[in-house]
Amino acid sequence: MAQQNKVGKHATTIKKDGNSTSIKYHQTKVVEFSDSWILLNNGGYKTPTTKTRMNQASNQFNLGYRVYQKNYIWYVDYKNKTFQFEGDEISLSRYLIRN
Repeated sequence: MAQQNKVGKHATTIKKDGNSTSIKYHQTKVVEFSDSWILLNNGGYKTPTTKTRMNQASNQFNLGYRVYQKNYIWYVDYKNKTFQFEGDEISLSRYLIRN
């Protein structure tokens, strides 16, 4: 199993651009984030490694989400709530209010 605390290096780049940061795996920006939002995008590649890169980014940059799959459907747990991916991506507000 791949380590989960830091984004892996194989076919992966991390780029800071102004107020946002992106993690690109092969040709897909699988994670983009700023102080106010997070965008997760599997690019249609619903693979274990894509999920791993997303979760590694969450851990390395303290983003607070966890991506997983159940019955072929992708989900993300974020701030004590569970959200289902809308197609290949999901957008999260960093200011989501806890209930």
